[in-house]
Amino acid sequence: MADELEIQSPKGPEMRRKVICAIDTGDLSEALSIVRRVGHLVGAFKIGHALTLPHGLNVIETLREAGADRIFLDLKFHDIPNSVALGVREAARHGAWMTTLHLSGGPAMLTAAVEEAREYAAETAPLLIGVSVLTSLDEACLHNDLGVGRSLEDHMLCLSQMGIACGLDGVVCSVREVPMLRRELGHAVIVTPGIRRPVDPSHDQQRTGDAQAALRGGADYLVIGRVLTDAPDPSAALASLGLLQDQPA
Repeated sequence: MADELEIQSPKGPEMRRKVICAIDTGDLSEALSIVRRVGHLVGAFKIGHALTLPHGLNVIETLREAGADRIFLDLKFHDIPNSVALGVREAARHGAWMTTLHLSGGPAMLTAAVEEAREYAAETAPLLIGVSVLTSLDEACLHNDLGVGRSLEDHMLCLSQMGIACGLDGVVCSVREVPMLRRELGHAVIVTPGIRRPVDPSHDQQRTGDAQAALRGGADYLVIGRVLTDAPDPSAALASLGLLQDQPA
């Protein structure tokens, strides 16, 4: 959980642990190269279907051997309760530090995931993080295509509160929703993707934002992908986001 020091003024090693590098490739050699190139700058790596489908969950241990201390397994489980519980079991068994679930799976699914995670010791159970509205969606899509009558923020809050009530550790949200969810959810973990500089393309993201705004709002972790992994100088890329203050040489 976030503490007051982290929210107010993350610096040096504390700042490093807040940065999660997204590995968006199915090429294992490229993924290992990313880990070796930026592992000293970040606190964790996020992987998803691109790596796990061709290489299985054993890829977690492969990345760890290359220097990835913590792996965020972002598979966004969304299925019947028993199937999601089995997914959480495998995530825990393979040593995932954090994993995601779609909150729209409902209370029974979320509760089954939490109960499965509690079968493991606190130091080995993955953090369970709920996803409400993908950052690739905007309010128009939510209303016109998905038929949701609530505003985007109201929908996110409702689903997020349900997830925390079911026992999840935290939620995912864009920079725009961080202050609202921090205020409403208290000390729940907040993970924020879509981190961009003003000059960066948004790619497939609709709701992006600045790293410093996310931290000021109370985000615990920032997920940074192509801005970091495509950079010729990853240190300079992080510095341009204001994320290298007081780092030791």
